[in-house]
Parts: sequence; structure tokens; C-alpha cells
Amino acid sequence: MAKNPPPDEDPTPTPPTGSDAPTAPEAPTAPEAPRFTRAGAAWVATGAALVLLILLIVFILQNSMKVEVHFLGMAATIPLGMALLIAAVAGGVVVAIAGMARVIQLRIGARRARRGNSRD
Repeated sequence: MAKNPPPDEDPTPTPPTGSDAPTAPEAPTAPEAPRFTRAGAAWVATGAALVLLILLIVFILQNSMKVEVHFLGMAATIPLGMALLIAAVAGGVVVAIAGMARVIQLRIGARRARRGNSRD
């Protein structure tokens, strides 16, 4: 036969307070999101470059039909994919030269502006 506790006593024990109280383990925190780094950006750029290179190789292999190309009085017979690749590279070089000229122009203007401000 089980004894019933007296009505004025609480049957549940109360946890100790103060320094005697056991500490509850902390809940695990979620890991931090990865930070953006230059090395990570370099890996992403390398992956993108490899994908583009593979696509370029496929393009050249699928366009291997020989075509005659005329430029500045010269004529040559080369594969179509190679002719288009050469044209794209030449276009990129022209854009790079124009971009470099603009950067040089802006640097000269900034240098002149600094010289003008230092004389005041």
C-alpha cells in the first residue's frame, strides 16, 4: 500500500538555486555561413572558366567544316570554328585596348585634379 503525502507538502523536489544549481548544457548553435574570400572567388572563376573552355572545345569540334577566309587581301582555308574563335579573340583585344585607353585617360585626369588641388 502506497503512502499519500500530506496535503501541505509538494511531492516534486525543487531544484537547488544559486551556485549549487547544475548548469544545463547549452543548445548547439547553427554553424556560421561561409564567408566570402578571394580564394573562394578564384575557385568559382576557375570553375566557370573550365565550363566555358569545354563549351568552346565542343563548338570548335562541331564546326570543323573548312571555309575560305579573306582578310586584307590575304586568303586562307581554315575550319569555321577556328575562324570564329580568331574573330572573337581579335574583338576581345580591341575591347581591351579601348578599356586600357579609358583607364589611362581617367588616371591622367585624376593626376591633374590632384595637382590642381595641391596648389590651392
